[in-house]
Amino acid sequence: MTLPPGTPDLEVLDLLVSVAELGSLGAAARRHGITQPAASMRVSALERRLRLTLVDRGPTGSVLTEAGHAVVGQARRLLIAAGELMAEVEGLRAVGAAKLRIAASKTIADHRVPYWLAALRADRPEVVVSLEVENSAQVATLVREGAADLGFVEGPHPPTGLSSRVLGVDELIVVVAPGHPWAGRARPVTLRELARTALLWREPGSGTRDTVWDLLAAQAPPAGPAAELGSAAAIVAAVESGMAPAVLSRLIAATHLAAGTLVEVRTAEADKLTRKFRAVWRRGSPPVGAAALLVERAGMLERAASARS
Repeated sequence: MTLPPGTPDLEVLDLLVSVAELGSLGAAARRHGITQPAASMRVSALERRLRLTLVDRGPTGSVLTEAGHAVVGQARRLLIAAGELMAEVEGLRAVGAAKLRIAASKTIADHRVPYWLAALRADRPEVVVSLEVENSAQVATLVREGAADLGFVEGPHPPTGLSSRVLGVDELIVVVAPGHPWAGRARPVTLRELARTALLWREPGSGTRDTVWDLLAAQAPPAGPAAELGSAAAIVAAVESGMAPAVLSRLIAATHLAAGTLVEVRTAEADKLTRKFRAVWRRGSPPVGAAALLVERAGMLERAASARS
């Protein structure tokens, strides 16, 4: 459907309706926040466009012609429909604004996102959040493709093609089973020694894997993996079985260390065993509204957690 040639703009029709309701161009101009000459020029332009005389101008006011009354009658219907359209648009915006799609890596989803969402809900209880949990590479893909409004990833580097903000730092530790030779070792394990050891690794695309691989590869070519497992839970179980050591987030290992099913191994240059938590979003589309507030609250909570430690 295309509009007929000469179809007037809604704004000038709204002005003409005001002339009909108020009885003068001057009063209509004041209602619309423009000068009387500007109002007169717009109505005259409308008359030329429609090739009709719509208003009889006189010293005591402006009176609509018969054609003017006919146009105003139709214009009112158009303006009511336009108002209904914009009300519907506002409603759609409100519904969209109340939904937030996020994606997070597994460690962040399990150990950080619940606290961040609780902080968001305290300020914006009307926002409905949906969360998709993947590894960091998959989270980045979801954000790039527009399937998530905001992503949270871990790793040594920001994902390519996305904007990001560092929220905090996660500590990584070396863990073994209680019966492993390293469990009672007094001398710290060096990064070079760790690189030459067959470890339990997460799958490619994991933020933990990328961080540890980059760090160990700078020391020596990493040994082949003892196994590649698709979840932290699987790695914990494999370590507990005595299969091999692993490098895990302290967030994941904490309860197992407390239970005595895992043992932390002292590591030389332990300060290097860290990774960054990042919020990521599409370039040119920075987070706004609830998404921006979530990033802000997450950063505040991570800074507070770092200060306590």
